[in-house]
Amino acid sequence: MSSFVMMALASPSAFASSAFSTMQVMQQQDTTKKTVQLSADTSKKGKTEIDKIEYSAVDSTKFSKDKSIIYLYGKARVIYQSFELDADYITYDSKTNTVFASGRKDPKSNKYLGKPIFKMEQQGSSVADSLFYNTKSGKGRVFNTFTEQEGGFFSGGQSKRQPDNEINVKGMTYSTCDLPHPHYGLFITKGIVTDKQIITGPVYLKIEDIPLPLGLPFAFFPKPNKKNSGVILPSFGDDATRGFNFQNFGYYMILNDYWDAKFLGTLYTRGSYSAAVTSSYKKRYKYTGNLKLEYASNRYGVEGTPEYEPRKDYSIQWVHTQDANAKPGTTFSGNVNIKTSQYNLNTAGGNSYNYNAIAENILSSGISYSKNFSNGINYSIAATHSQNTQSADVNIVLPQFSMNVPTFSPFDSKDRVGDQKWYQKLSVGYSVTASNSISTKDSLLFRRETLDKLSNGIQHTVPVSINFTALKYFNFTAGASYLEKWQFQTTRQTAIKGIVQNGILQQYSTVLDTVNGFNRSGEYTINTSVNTKIYNTAQFKNLGKLKALRWVMTPNVGVNYRPDFSAPSFGNYKDLYYQDGTPVYDPVYNRTKRYSIHQGTTLGGPAEGESGSISFGIDNTVEAKVLSAKDTTGTGMKKIPIIQGLSINGSYNFLAPAYKLSDLNFSGRSQFTDKLGFTYDGVFSPYATRDSIISTTAKVRNRIDKYTIPVLTRFGFSFGYSLNAEAFKARNQAIDNATNQAQKTGMTPEQAAQLQEVSSDPNAFVDFKIPWNFTFSYRFDYSKERTAFNSTTTNTLNFNGDFNVTPKWKVQFTSGYDFKTNGLSPTSFSIYRDMHCWDMSIHWIPIGTYRSYNLTIKVKASILQDLKLSKQQAYYTRF
Repeated sequence: MSSFVMMALASPSAFASSAFSTMQVMQQQDTTKKTVQLSADTSKKGKTEIDKIEYSAVDSTKFSKDKSIIYLYGKARVIYQSFELDADYITYDSKTNTVFASGRKDPKSNKYLGKPIFKMEQQGSSVADSLFYNTKSGKGRVFNTFTEQEGGFFSGGQSKRQPDNEINVKGMTYSTCDLPHPHYGLFITKGIVTDKQIITGPVYLKIEDIPLPLGLPFAFFPKPNKKNSGVILPSFGDDATRGFNFQNFGYYMILNDYWDAKFLGTLYTRGSYSAAVTSSYKKRYKYTGNLKLEYASNRYGVEGTPEYEPRKDYSIQWVHTQDANAKPGTTFSGNVNIKTSQYNLNTAGGNSYNYNAIAENILSSGISYSKNFSNGINYSIAATHSQNTQSADVNIVLPQFSMNVPTFSPFDSKDRVGDQKWYQKLSVGYSVTASNSISTKDSLLFRRETLDKLSNGIQHTVPVSINFTALKYFNFTAGASYLEKWQFQTTRQTAIKGIVQNGILQQYSTVLDTVNGFNRSGEYTINTSVNTKIYNTAQFKNLGKLKALRWVMTPNVGVNYRPDFSAPSFGNYKDLYYQDGTPVYDPVYNRTKRYSIHQGTTLGGPAEGESGSISFGIDNTVEAKVLSAKDTTGTGMKKIPIIQGLSINGSYNFLAPAYKLSDLNFSGRSQFTDKLGFTYDGVFSPYATRDSIISTTAKVRNRIDKYTIPVLTRFGFSFGYSLNAEAFKARNQAIDNATNQAQKTGMTPEQAAQLQEVSSDPNAFVDFKIPWNFTFSYRFDYSKERTAFNSTTTNTLNFNGDFNVTPKWKVQFTSGYDFKTNGLSPTSFSIYRDMHCWDMSIHWIPIGTYRSYNLTIKVKASILQDLKLSKQQAYYTRF
C-alpha cells in the first residue's frame, strides 16, 4: 500500500487567507514546477522504487485545508511517468490518487477553451472535454475525446482505460476527417481498443450526422504498430461488355522487413479475368523499387462468335532506384515497361479508363549499371527495349557494354611550368561499345527462330584533337578519328528483276541473306574547323522606347576528309548481281553497283565513296534594348530577345560523283515574353527537277544534278501563349517535386501511373490557389519533296485552361481544332469539388472515339480509399 509524502511545497509566507475556509490560496502567478513524491513499501532486491508527480500552473495553485487536493488554474500541467496532461483546470487528489482535468467556458465568446490534452506511452496526443485518471490503478475515463490513430481520428463519446491498457469506448466516431466534428464517420456504438486491434459492436456510417442504412453488427479494425499480412477486399463495378466485376481482391503478404507483395485478381461475370502480382521493396539509404506482373484475358462480343474468343495480354513493369549515397561512383537503375501490343486497348489502359494511357503506342525500357573510377575511366552495362504497339515492332538490346577513357594529353607534363606548347595541347581518348540486339514482332519475340537472328558487334573509337586560338579571335580545332568495328554477322544481296511496287515497274529489288562469321572493318576521318563571333550594335535616339539593337553572329567552317573504304581491297563491299549472274549497273559511279556487306547489321559499316567536304554554318542572335516600364527613374533598360539561335547549315562534298551540295537547313526560336514564344525550322533544296512520262496515265518527277534557286521543301512553325504563366509554373513544380521524391524514396506502380498522368494531362493537376488559366498552342507544317507533285500541310491548334467557379469548385477543359476535318480534336471537361475530407471529380469526353464519362466521390485519405462512389461509362462498353 503506497503512502504519499509532500516533498516540495510553497513557503508559508507565500500564502494568504481566503474566503474559502477549507483552502489555502496562492494569489500571485506561479509557474514554478512542483513535485509530489510517491514512495512504495514494496522493494526489489532491497531497493525501494519511488515515483514522482510533477505539476505546474501559470495562473494560480490552490490547496485544500489538509493539502490532500491540489488545484491548478491556467495552463496547468501534470507529468506522471509516461502520462502527460495539459489543461486549463486540473486537480489532483492524493487520497484517491485521482487526476481530473477540464477546460473552461469563456463568458465573452461562449466557447469552451483550454481542453485537456494528454499523451500516454507509445500513443499520440489526444484532446477531450474532461477526463479522470487514477495514478495508482492506471484506470481512466475520458469524455468526448479527439485523437489520431494511424491516419484516422476518433472523436466524441466516452472511453474508459482499464489496468491492462485496454480501452472501452462507446458512442465514438471513427473518421479520416481531421475536424473535431467530422463531416462523416463510422459510428461505433461500443467497442474495445487494444494495442493491435479495435473490436466493435454495431457500427454504421454517418454523413453530416445523418445515419445511413450501411452498417455491420460487429467489425474488426486492425491497429498494428507495423505492417501485417492480410486479405484485400474487392471493389465492385459493372461493365456493359464484360459484365459485373470484382476488382482487385487478393492477399497482402509481408515477406520480410524490406519486401512485401500483393496478389490481386479481377473477375467479370462474362468470362474476362486478370491476375497481378505487385511487389515493393526498400532498404533505407540503399535502394528502393517495385515490380508489377499482370496477365489479362478479356472476352468481347456475343458468346459463340469469333469476337468472344479470349484476348490474352500481359504487362511487365519494374522500377528500381539506387540511393545516390549508397555507393558513390556506382549507379544501378531500372525502368522496365513491357506490354503486349493490344494490352492498353483490351484492358482500357490497365483499367484506368484514361484515354492517354489507352492511346499510348510507344513503350521503352532500360536497365543500366555504371561505375566511375577515380582516374576518370568509367564503364556501363545496359539493356534497352523499345516497342511500337501499333506496328507490333520490338527492338531489344541485351546487353550493351561501353567503356570510356577520358581524353588526356600524352605530350603534356604535370610538372610543366608556364604556358602549354602547341603540341602539348594534343589530346587523345578511347571508347569501346559492345552490343547484342534483336528486332522482331512482339508475337515472335520468344520463338527459337527469332533468337537465332541475334545481331552483335564491338566498336572501338579513338579520337585525336588539338585546339588553339589564332589572330586573337579565331578558334581552331584540328583532329582525326579512327573507328573500328568487329561484327559476327554480315549480309549478302541478290537483285531480282521485274518487281512492281505501287503500280510502277521497278528496275530491280534486292533480297537480303544473313551470314554468320567474324568480320572487321576500319575507317578514319581527318577534320579541322574554325569559328569566331562577330558583334554588331546599333544605337537609336529617336525611336521611342527602342534604344539599341545587338546582333551577334557566330560563323563556323569545317573541312572533313574520309577515304573510299568501299574499294574491293578493303572487303567491305561486294558487286551486286542479278539472279542470272548479270551485274547491276550503277549510273552514278559508271561501274557495277556495289553493296555493303554490313547493311542490316547492328553497327553497320563504312559509307560508299570518297568524301572531301567543307561544312559551313552561321548562328544569329538578335536582342533589343528598350526602356523598362517598371523603372520609375526613366533610365532603366531591359533586354528583349527577338531572335534566339537562328542557324543555317549545309555542306559541300568536292569528291562526291554527283549532288555535291547538301540541302540547306535552318531553325530558330524567339521568346518575346514568359507567355509568348515562337519556334520555326525548315529545309531548302538547291537542285532542279525533271518530269518524265512513263505511261499515258502516270508520270514521275526526278531530282537532277543541276542547281537552281533553293526551293523550300519543308517548313514548320509553332507558338504557344499562356494567359496565366503561374499556373504552369505551379504544375511543373509539382511534377518536379514528385519526380525528386520518387528518385529518393521510389514509387509504387500506382504512384508512377499518377505521375505519368499528371505529366501528360494538363487537367490532372488541380490547384485551387490559382483562380484561372488559359493556354493555347499552334503548329503549322508544310512539306513538299522535290520529287513530289503535291504538297502536304498540317495545322494543329490545342488549348486548355481552368477556372474556379467558387473557392471550392474548379472547372478544367482541354480541346483543339482539327483543320483537316474542320472539327474539334479530342475534347474533355473536368469538374472538381473540394469537400474538405472528400473529393468529387467528373471527367467527361463528349465527342470522338473515346467518348466517355467518369464520376467519382471518394474519401481523400488513403486508409479508406475504398470508401467511394464511382459511376463510369467507358468508350468501348457501348453496344
